[in-house]
Amino acid sequence: MERSRRQVLAAPGGAGRCQQESKVMTVKSAIETKLRERFSPESLNVIDESHLHAGHHHAGSDHHEAFDGTGETHFRVQIVSAAFEGESRLNRQRAINRLLADELNAGVHALAIEARAPGEPVRRQAR
Repeated sequence: MERSRRQVLAAPGGAGRCQQESKVMTVKSAIETKLRERFSPESLNVIDESHLHAGHHHAGSDHHEAFDGTGETHFRVQIVSAAFEGESRLNRQRAINRLLADELNAGVHALAIEARAPGEPVRRQAR
């Protein structure tokens, strides 16, 4: 069931809805939906970076050959939300990782998180 690793079944209106009303959404869409509902961000950018990792070997994964870059396995989340005010960088990342635990357990291999409160400067990346 390779396909089930890349897609999430979402029921509009909540879990109490019947199966006929459900729809299949991409992992990226599921991530965006969860982040919007939980953090009400001023700004949200979810970037699928899977193609950047083509040719990499994922040690300890269930696929032992080099990754071909297809699928939704590597993401970068850039989010600005008032919910992060007063929270440490670590607590922000923990909150997002907890929220996206289903996606991380179902095939998302890497998640880069850039979480800021409104007005905070963008952190410079070490190069």
